[in-house]
Amino acid sequence: EGGGNEMNRLTIIGNLTREPETRTTQSGKNVCTFIVAVNRRNDGADYFRVSAWGQLGEICQKYLGKGRKVAVVGSVSVNSYTTQAGEARASLEVMAQDVEFLTPKGGAAEHDRSAADKPQAAGPMEDYTEVVDEDLPF
Repeated sequence: EGGGNEMNRLTIIGNLTREPETRTTQSGKNVCTFIVAVNRRNDGADYFRVSAWGQLGEICQKYLGKGRKVAVVGSVSVNSYTTQAGEARASLEVMAQDVEFLTPKGGAAEHDRSAADKPQAAGPMEDYTEVVDEDLPF
């Protein structure tokens, strides 16, 4: 980590739209991916695909679940794609450098009681937007 990409760093706070998924790359590295819905001030939400690698990804897989609230810090990239209906769209992908779990103890989708040992913050999941999977590009 020799710096270099300090300008491309953002923080998002939102809720997981589904359970996280972990896979192993051909080079043997583990990566955990999950979708975070970030509510807009006016209406609707933006969806970010988050990738957490190595030990951070293992922690995310163990403690996160659908509906849980997280803060993610990382670098963002934009991928363009075309829907089956021929519409041009873009997806936002974040490579996580840090993930903070914000759902309080006893909150939604608590998988493991040892999650109570993790640092907790913030309040309940206000204004959570339910997501239909068909609306997402990934």
